[in-house]
Formats: sequence, C-alpha cells, structure tokens
Amino acid sequence: MPTPASRRSSRQVTGDDIVVETAWLYYEEGLNQTEIAGVLDVSRATVVNYLQEARERGYVQVRLAPAAFTGHRLAMALRETFGLAAAYVLPDMDGAAPDTAARVVRGAADWLPSLLSPGDRLGVAWGKTIYDLAEALEPRPIEDLTVLQLVGSMATPYGFSADVCSSNVARKFSARCVNLHVPAILSEARIARTLREEALIAAQLEAMNGFTKTLFAVGSCTEDSHVVSSGVATRQELAWYLGQGAVGVLCGRFIDRAGTPIRGPLDERMMGVDLDRLRERQAGIMVSTGADRVSAALAAIRGGYVTHLVTGQADAEAMLASAT
Repeated sequence: MPTPASRRSSRQVTGDDIVVETAWLYYEEGLNQTEIAGVLDVSRATVVNYLQEARERGYVQVRLAPAAFTGHRLAMALRETFGLAAAYVLPDMDGAAPDTAARVVRGAADWLPSLLSPGDRLGVAWGKTIYDLAEALEPRPIEDLTVLQLVGSMATPYGFSADVCSSNVARKFSARCVNLHVPAILSEARIARTLREEALIAAQLEAMNGFTKTLFAVGSCTEDSHVVSSGVATRQELAWYLGQGAVGVLCGRFIDRAGTPIRGPLDERMMGVDLDRLRERQAGIMVSTGADRVSAALAAIRGGYVTHLVTGQADAEAMLASAT
C-alpha cells in the first residue's frame, strides 16, 4: 500500500500551496523534515523555512496547555504566597541566561491570548521583554480588542520604541491600537504640562487610562539598565532615586521594596501612566526574567500591580525564598 509520501511524490507544488502542503505533511501526517524534503524535492533547510513561514502566516498555531504550567508546584506556591490569580512557571534551560529569558518570553506569548477577552482594553508597557513577546505572539484575532501604549517613546539601544511594542501586539491580535505620540520624558515640566493640554495628546492620555488589563515587565535600577540607556534617567537622577530606596522601574517610574511609587524630579516631566492607575485593573500581567530583576519583580507584586506572573524556575525559587 502506498505511503502518504509516495502518493505525493509526483505532485508539483509551488507558491503559497507549498507552505500549506509542508505544514499538512508535518503536523497532520506526521512526516519528518527529511521525508518532506524528499516528497517536495527541496532541501531540509527549505522545509524548515516553510514550516516557520506557516506559523508566521497563522496557518499553524501551536498551543501548549496552560494548566501544565500554571499547575506547576512553583506556580501554585507563587500564587498562594503572593495572592496572585495565577502564575506560569517555565523550566530553566541548561544554558546561558538569554536562553532561559527567551523561553520565558515564549511562554508568556503562548499564555497571553487565553487571558484576553473580546472587548478588553490592554495597556502595554515598553522594553525588550515586551518587544520580544510581541514578536513571539502567534497571530490570533480577538474581537473588539484595543491595545493602549502606556508610556511615551524614548531612545533605545535595541532599535525599537514604545509605540512599536503596542503596535506589534495589536497587529498580532488584529486589534485597534492607540499610541501615545509624545516622548516618555521631557526636558522641562512646563513643556510636559503644555503637551498634556494639547487636544490630541489629551485624548490619547484619556484613552490610555481606560485600560482593563495591563502587560508589562519591570526593570532593575543598575547603571546599565534600560531606564538609563534609554535616556529616561541620567546616572545622577538614578543615584537620587536609589538614595530614596528605589529597587525597580515600572513603566518608567521608580518603586521601592514595597512597590510604593517614589515621587521625584522625573514625575512632572514624565508622559505616561501614573502607577496608582495600574492598580485599578482586572488583570496585571507581568513577565519577569533574570536574577537581577527578582527584587524589582517582588516590589511590583507587593505594590499590587500584578495579578498574573510569568517567570522561570530559578527566579520563582528566588522570589519564594525572599518571601520567607
């Protein structure tokens, strides 16, 4: 009896059809990449590219069952210890920290769609973690979803700005996007006040504050952290906030160990969400990667900004150890 491969050996498949054919052979008929290469008369590397293209186009959507990760021993301990609605813990990789961070981001991208509902208004922060998450999202339309940029734009060494983070999330969910077309930090408080009074900016700020759920990462307070490299704070300003007890940065604003906002010289010049507003939401989804951010993540949890947490195994263990 002919195999699926032999039945197709004489077919000539081109264009978009070859991407669909490759996906079907791999995911539905169980052929491996070498077998598919023989069927389609292409190289194995080409098969890999077709499979990746199928996922990027939304032809294939691979989903892991959230229960396997939210029901993990560490996830349950995080939830019970910190009063979270849910936690999603990814196993660490036996490799470099960037590999583990990439796994956490991928896990967050897999989980996020299940936390959103039609009609939600998702406030999105900025940073490399959120940018990478947006890139990792599988296309999946969510009806009547609006994505809101929570912080103005700023310079960044990574080649993207805050509006790219929110725009990419919106694109993956086929959602409406409301960006904030101002810098994150102004040179003078007077200029910030003037911009807030402009009709267009005032409307964007009002829309921004209408979120029902938030998506963010929290930054550290080291001299090489994003808050300095992006130009939000100078090293002198960072030193002032550290002197006031700052341990983390959330949406461009500094928080202490209890998660309390530290009011200082940047606040009147900042164009973005006020941290008190971040507590007034249905869900606060935080993605935390790296041992250097554990203290900042704990501060955000203690401050009441987080209901749902995505992190790695070692970071989860460190958070729980710090709570005892």
